[in-house]
Amino acid sequence: MNPGRIQFAEQDGTFVLKFVGEVRLTLCSALDATIEKIFTALDFSAIVIDLTETRSIDSTTLGLLAKLSILSRQKIGLLPTVVTTHDDITRLLQSMGFDQVFNIVHKPVPCPECLDDLPSQDESEDVVRSKVLEAHRILMSLNESNREAFHDLVNALEHQ
Repeated sequence: MNPGRIQFAEQDGTFVLKFVGEVRLTLCSALDATIEKIFTALDFSAIVIDLTETRSIDSTTLGLLAKLSILSRQKIGLLPTVVTTHDDITRLLQSMGFDQVFNIVHKPVPCPECLDDLPSQDESEDVVRSKVLEAHRILMSLNESNREAFHDLVNALEHQ
């Protein structure tokens, strides 16, 4: 198993998040904190999510990415860009409706050496559960297929 990590950089008004390996729930707190950090800056011109080295990505992470896109459109009127070079990741994004909330491109991002790993964050089980719930509610709002796919999970999390 390839443990996942998320790298982050800001350069010349562009925020870049690069997802490497198997990106899972364990990284959601650091990702959510970084999303909040991005939108406190408000002086940027682009957001790029690089998935070229992503082997797998879970639904919680996808929900947080959808949150990032929704906030970007609401706060600054900007549609973020997702870079993917793997057919399976591209299909997953399209099945989740990401082609409606992101510009999806297939060229790698320059300057990978500019990126730093996000720091890990220790959160309580309740905080993690609320992040998972929020992420899946956002995914459900994207399309009917997602609503059906995640309904039972959201119901179970709401009743814990």
